[in-house]
Amino acid sequence: MIYQGKAWKFGDDVDTDAIIPARYLNTSDPKELAKHCMEDADPEFMQKMRVGDIIVADKNFGCGSSREHAPMAIKAAGIACVVAATFARIFYRNAFNTGLPILEAGEAAAEIKSGDELRIDTMTGRIENLTTGKTYQAKPIPPFMQELIDDGGLMAHISKKSKTS
Repeated sequence: MIYQGKAWKFGDDVDTDAIIPARYLNTSDPKELAKHCMEDADPEFMQKMRVGDIIVADKNFGCGSSREHAPMAIKAAGIACVVAATFARIFYRNAFNTGLPILEAGEAAAEIKSGDELRIDTMTGRIENLTTGKTYQAKPIPPFMQELIDDGGLMAHISKKSKTS
């Protein structure tokens, strides 16, 4: 899958409370969660970002609690993809379970700035910074994980498989 959008840069250790503050966890409605995506990291994020944009972060993105609300909020907000130097392991798995594409790419995460226009091919792991002309290589998303994304997450994938069986 190829995604193209504006980069929104965040630093190290962006935890799940910064992604979706705990005060909003009384719902699991993705549309409601999306309204508050990244609110504690950047209170104006939802007013500034556009559907199809890309979050770029440094190391340990999604650390903290193991709630699926964090990748769900990002996906529902319309973020196409997240690129980070590293992800907290539970966030990594939850992202695929909710159908949110993510890529680990340390050099890209270090060099990309907010506002850069990016084009990302998750099948090859190629990240192009259209603003600077620089290209980066992330590890491609494995085919099974890409299937989860294409199907809209783990539950949708299981539902699809059970209907074809």
